[in-house]
Amino acid sequence: MRHRVILILAITALSAAAQTPDAQVRLRDLTSDAIKNNPEIVAAQKKYEAARQRPTQESSLPDPMISLGYASVGNPLPGAGLGSQVLANVGVMVSQEVPFPGKLKLKGEMASAEARAEFQQYQAVQLAVISRLKQAYYRLQYTYAASDLLTRNRDLLDKLLKVTEDRYSVGRAAQQDVFKAQTQLSILETRLVKLEQEQRSRVAEIDSILNRAAGTPVGRPEDVKPKELTATLEGLFAAARQNSPMLGSDQKMIERSELAVNMARKEFYPDVTLNAGYYNMGSMPPMYEVRADFKVPVYFWRKQRAGVNEQVSILSQTRRTYEATDQSLRFRIQDDFLMAQASARLMKLYTQTVVPQGNLALESSLSTYETGSVDFLSVLSNFTMVLDYEMSYYDEALNYALALSRLEEMTGQVLTD
Repeated sequence: MRHRVILILAITALSAAAQTPDAQVRLRDLTSDAIKNNPEIVAAQKKYEAARQRPTQESSLPDPMISLGYASVGNPLPGAGLGSQVLANVGVMVSQEVPFPGKLKLKGEMASAEARAEFQQYQAVQLAVISRLKQAYYRLQYTYAASDLLTRNRDLLDKLLKVTEDRYSVGRAAQQDVFKAQTQLSILETRLVKLEQEQRSRVAEIDSILNRAAGTPVGRPEDVKPKELTATLEGLFAAARQNSPMLGSDQKMIERSELAVNMARKEFYPDVTLNAGYYNMGSMPPMYEVRADFKVPVYFWRKQRAGVNEQVSILSQTRRTYEATDQSLRFRIQDDFLMAQASARLMKLYTQTVVPQGNLALESSLSTYETGSVDFLSVLSNFTMVLDYEMSYYDEALNYALALSRLEEMTGQVLTD
């Protein structure tokens, strides 16, 4: 009777939280550190800032050219024949290339579209890094929760082993019962070793994302669960179309390609270079020159026309890229949405039905084991069954959190905090 009371009390302790000396760490704090310190995010930000400098450069006139020179008569020395020969002079000329009207504006708009696409890429990198951080955080949280569960069950199994050894010592249990309990203890130890390795790997991953030195302690994640998924699948599709930086980047590249087609058509029109010069003739009256040089696209059938066809093909490619990204996102969103829904239902089943019923079966088998009505194998089977159910609950909780993290990356919506 004393043994049965000890075991039942141990079972009720399975739901108690394990004490840990590790300091707790909040996901929000890690996210703030990642945004400030992650090299991928900083690199994407700098690339966007660099792209913002291009529109004014592209929409500006080409730099003017200043030409200095002289013409001499009689010998090559400067000033030879100056004032006495009509062709001798010393002068300066300024040249300014002026593209056909509308070309500079289109170049600036193309560069602006590229800058907006880079901003979308910057946001995509930030969302991807934060999603990776959250997934590593939830996996780390899982290792702590699962380790606590296995440790509590190991203690329970150890008590069960002592009871079995006592029964064996008085001839009320078979020796194989002792061996089975010892084997199960060893199995629990192997699972704890794997969880310890996984825990260290996730700490290393978080340190890498936060750009910390290897081996920097992270702490124990807060024992919190992601909030309930209330969004609908159509709502997530709409959020992705509106907020997804992956789609946003492709959309900006479509805008850029449309401008590039217009720019290619503008190449059929000539650019002009304006020239103005002043020539000192010595004692003779000075000479002035004004000239306009036109760049004539005489090879338009093999150059400009091919350029238009090239840009039209690129425009078609960017539109198909957008469609491919949209279809891929829709599939991934639906896949993770269904995974989150299934995991949420399974979590509810485990907590409300499966685990309580399994605990009742285990308590019942322990009571009858004391009276000899059932063998030890039944008790051990019920014990492993309850443990597997509780581990399955944590597995589904992890799957749920990971699915929400991936949905956040794809839709730009906050779903986990």
